Amino acid sequence: MKLGSPFRPRLLSALLFSIFLGSAPATPAQERGELRIATSYKLMTLDPQYANLNENTSLLSHIFERLVYQDDNLELKPGLATSWRPLSDTQWAFKLRDKVRFHDGSAFDADDVVYTIERIRDFLKPPSGGFRSYVSGIKSVSAPDPLTVLIETDGAVPNLPLFFSSIFVMNRPSKGFETTENLNAGHPPNGTGPYRFESWSSGESLRLARNDVYWGGKPAWSKVTFRVIENPAARVAALSTGEVDVADAIPARDVASLKERGARVASVGAARVNFVQFDVARDTLPGVTDKSGEPIANPFKNPLVRRALTLATDRGILVDKILAGYGTAAAQVFPNGLPGTSANLLPEAPNYDEAKMLLAKAGFPDGFNLVLAGPAGRYPGDAESLQAVAQSWARIGVNAQPAAAPFSVFNTKRAAGDYGVWYGGTSGEAVDIILHTLLASPDPERGTGALNFGKYRNEAFDAMLARAESIAVGPERNAALAQATELVMADQPIIPLYHFHHIVGYGSRIGSYVLHPRGWTTAMQTLPAME
Repeated sequence: MKLGSPFRPRLLSALLFSIFLGSAPATPAQERGELRIATSYKLMTLDPQYANLNENTSLLSHIFERLVYQDDNLELKPGLATSWRPLSDTQWAFKLRDKVRFHDGSAFDADDVVYTIERIRDFLKPPSGGFRSYVSGIKSVSAPDPLTVLIETDGAVPNLPLFFSSIFVMNRPSKGFETTENLNAGHPPNGTGPYRFESWSSGESLRLARNDVYWGGKPAWSKVTFRVIENPAARVAALSTGEVDVADAIPARDVASLKERGARVASVGAARVNFVQFDVARDTLPGVTDKSGEPIANPFKNPLVRRALTLATDRGILVDKILAGYGTAAAQVFPNGLPGTSANLLPEAPNYDEAKMLLAKAGFPDGFNLVLAGPAGRYPGDAESLQAVAQSWARIGVNAQPAAAPFSVFNTKRAAGDYGVWYGGTSGEAVDIILHTLLASPDPERGTGALNFGKYRNEAFDAMLARAESIAVGPERNAALAQATELVMADQPIIPLYHFHHIVGYGSRIGSYVLHPRGWTTAMQTLPAME
């Protein structure tokens, strides 16, 4: 295993642009009938603005589109907006694509963008306002002409275009705001995307038909059917028998057998991180004791202890054994090479002798006991990772008792403060979004630290992150984020473990499948085999 393996793009940017923007235009020889996909994603609603979850955004991206897209390097590309520019610190202008039509034949224009922003900001209420944070800083939005949108923000929002890469544009109705209930009750979703809605059975299937007048080119597949198969073994079986053409979220352990049966596999490092997180705020912690079982002062307040446990963590076992090579050892929140990452941060091999020395220097020459909590079945290799980390830490005298629980149980207990140290995972559109939620000091007014359950605080890091977030998206911002990441990771508030790989299997009717680090599963990523 190469601990420092960089993230590498899979295809030429021009091809990816056509695929992720909409659908790669098909030649007559490429056109196919129905594409059958077995997915782990259980579509919960036909409202594209209801919840910011991959299972919704992935499937609904066939029907609806965004102003801005992220390519496979997470760089911003034109979508329904052809260009954008800041007019001042608090004003933006977005120019829209001409001659785009919704599936009902109506023309797309700036009024639809205004409606989209206002619906999310002013109409949808929690828990249905999963995208509200992206538009909460927008003071006003207007349409001076059909192809121009002007946005005024309450303060500087230099990454506003990035926010729009997560928001689907809806068609303005004749009056009022469309309700989620109406959208789920059989009103056909009306988007501008490469596929039109045909039918939906919640938790079972989604059926789509080709949009023959799609502005981005005629899609390759005339029909697309998603079958929801939540059990991984059942998805593998459906692909193996030819019941489906594509199956997502393939377990690494099944890759070899799938290949033996003639299927092919695509994988990519996920734009996410799985990690160990410490509670560094409380004076004593549940489950943390000395070797005799007596409570002790919180050892994780000492950066020497956090560093020792980092040095005692064998990421190679996690990646090579538990993930069967379908993962990348982590030293920061995104795989190396993506925007905002630092080329100076590389995963370290374990050094147990140095780890023991650091523990002794911190006042724990004999180690201590702890409960290492985490979810079971939420992420690839989660429960097994708990066991492997515990075994590594035992080599320096830290006896960790793994405690895996269903995610709902784990999440509730973590929020209630029942754990002192735990395994977790998170993803996001960009490095700064993860830094903002996972490692920045908790501050409800600024909206930082929502996932900082360990209550870690670092004023120097907060200042560096705030400065980086004040810079427009581009190389300067990326460099500032990398510097902030280097500073905070030197303090080890978390131990980055790995970036697991998204794995998709596909059969003989498929020429290639292009994976995206955000983990989407779409027909647009699926290119037919050439005859």
